[in-house]
Amino acid sequence: MNMGSRIAKLREDRGWTQEQTAASLGISRAALSHYEKNRREPDSATLSKFADLFHVSVDYLVGRKIASPAGDPIYVLVDQLELSDEQSLKKFRLTIDGRQLTLEEVRRFIAFVRAERMME
Repeated sequence: MNMGSRIAKLREDRGWTQEQTAASLGISRAALSHYEKNRREPDSATLSKFADLFHVSVDYLVGRKIASPAGDPIYVLVDQLELSDEQSLKKFRLTIDGRQLTLEEVRRFIAFVRAERMME
């Protein structure tokens, strides 16, 4: 997958239009379209804005695989993640079967777990 495809997928996964995304980045919709279609590459400042907006690394956007000295992918590990905290949900991409969970899906999951716990 190339950088433009990654940017488009990240935007589409969130249900955002090109207009909404471009406005959030302070760029034109046409510029975003050029980036998504790989007609142009964003400068480093714009690339950083994409990373911040989508909560991903610049390395991810450019397709660079980060590996440990042993060649294994590096994952961010946390000892606790509070799913009901909106900031946590914005910082981490929660996925099932490779598809990112929407905020509504996370809320339904939390409600399901709470209901299960009440029945114990």
